[in-house]
Amino acid sequence: MSVQRRVFPESFKREAVDRIANSGLTAGAVARELGLHETVLRRWMTQFGVQATGTPRRPTTQASSPSPSPSDLAAEVARLRRENGQFRMERDILKKAALIFGATSR
Repeated sequence: MSVQRRVFPESFKREAVDRIANSGLTAGAVARELGLHETVLRRWMTQFGVQATGTPRRPTTQASSPSPSPSDLAAEVARLRRENGQFRMERDILKKAALIFGATSR
């Protein structure tokens, strides 16, 4: 049993993508209206160079500000090294305490 792939005319694809761009509806809402899977509609959007409206599916993780200066990066590295040294010292203290308390309970 094979599934037959549906073929849509170019005009239908453009109208669907234009509906997203002009109506303010999300791609998912338009896809449900048209009986399509959302990924098909998003592929058409990419094909025609249209950006999605509404809330993005995933938050952006990269900062939109310009890259930090070398002096800012050096200051951040120095801060992280100090913090790392503090964490190592705390870890060593906890290891020693665990050995002491473990020896007394035997």
